[in-house]
Amino acid sequence: MIITKVEVIPLVRKLADVFEGGTYRIINRNTLVTRIYTDSGITGEVFGGDEDNWQAEVVSVIRDHFTPLLIGEDARNIQRLWQKMSTCKINLGNRGLHVLDLRNRAIISQAIAAVDMALWDALGKFCNLPLYQLLGGYRDKVPVIAIGGYYEAGKSQNALNDEMLYYREIQVAGVKMKVGRASVAEDVERVRAVRAAVGPDFMIACDANQAWTPQAAMEFCRKAEPLNIRWMEEPVQWSDQLEGLRMVREASSIPVVAGQGEISRYGCRDLVQHGRVNILNVDVTLAGGITEWLRIAGMASMYHVDMAHHEEAQVALHLLASIPHGLYVEIFPNIKRDPMWFELPVQLPRIRDGFMELPSGPGLGLPLNEEIIRQYRAD
Repeated sequence: MIITKVEVIPLVRKLADVFEGGTYRIINRNTLVTRIYTDSGITGEVFGGDEDNWQAEVVSVIRDHFTPLLIGEDARNIQRLWQKMSTCKINLGNRGLHVLDLRNRAIISQAIAAVDMALWDALGKFCNLPLYQLLGGYRDKVPVIAIGGYYEAGKSQNALNDEMLYYREIQVAGVKMKVGRASVAEDVERVRAVRAAVGPDFMIACDANQAWTPQAAMEFCRKAEPLNIRWMEEPVQWSDQLEGLRMVREASSIPVVAGQGEISRYGCRDLVQHGRVNILNVDVTLAGGITEWLRIAGMASMYHVDMAHHEEAQVALHLLASIPHGLYVEIFPNIKRDPMWFELPVQLPRIRDGFMELPSGPGLGLPLNEEIIRQYRAD
C-alpha cells in the first residue's frame, strides 16, 4: 500500500452565533480534511482539528515537509512514518525557549495528527475492519454526551434549562456544561437549576476551560459537590496546572479532568504520574494522532486513570470503543455550534438510549460530503 499522494484541505466556516466558554469565544468552525492516496486504490481519509489562528501553518507543514517524507512509503508502516514526521527538522522560527516555541510545537503536533489519522483509516480499509475493531474492539457503542451550556448574549436560565431538556429528548446520556465566565456563586446556581430541571439520572460534567484560580475552583467544587457532578474539567489557569490541580482534586470528591491542552504523551505522563487527574481528555487531533493517543491510553490504564476525549467524535468514537477504560464521546448537538459535524459526514453514527453506535464500514466508516468540502475550503 505505497503512498502516491498526500492531500490536505483546510475548511473554514463562519458561525452565525458567538459561543463563549470560561476563557474563549468561538466564531468559526475550522477543520482539515486529510487524504492519503495509495497505489492499491485505497485512500485514507479523515477530518479533524479546529485550529482557527494557525490553520494555514499546519497545512504548510503537511504539504511542504511531511509529503516528501511520505511519498513512496508503505502506508501500513504507521509507527515508522510517525517517527519520521516527529523527527523531521522543521524551522518555524524556533528560538529555543520552551514557552515561546510551544505554539510551533503545537502546529507540528497537529500536522502529525492529521496525517496519522488518515493513515489509520487507510489501514482499516486495507484490513477491511472498522478502526475500533482494528484497535481492540472492546465495545460497539459508547456513551455520548452533549457539549453545551455556553454563555450567549441574552440567554436566560430558562433558556439554559430548555437547552438541557432538549439534550435529554435526543437521547444523549448527559452534558458537559460550560462554567468559569460568571462568578463562582452564579455558576453554582446555573448548575443547580440545570440539575433540578433534568433530574438526578442525567449526567452533568462541568468545564471551566482553565478559568479559575485554585481557590475559586475549590470553592466551586465544594459548593457543587451535592449536585452529583460527574467531573470537573480544566478547573485552574494554565500557569498553575500541577499544583493547582492537586489542590482542587484534594478539595472535594468530584473527579478532576485535564489533558486537552497537552500535545504529547510526556505532558500527559506528568499529569498522571503526579496524581493530578482522575481522567485524561487528550485530543487525538492535537496530540500527535491515533498513534500517540494509544500510547497515552496505555500509560493511563496502569495508573487507573480513565480516558475521555475532547470533542472530535468522528475519531474519538473509535478510540473510546477500543479500550476498557474509555468514557464518553462528545458532540455539539447544536448545529449552529458545529455545522461541520452535521454536514461533512455523508451519514452520522446513530444515537440511541444514551449511546453512539459505531459505524460498520472499514476504517473510520464516515465518507465525507464533497459538496461541503468544495463550499468551505479555505485555500
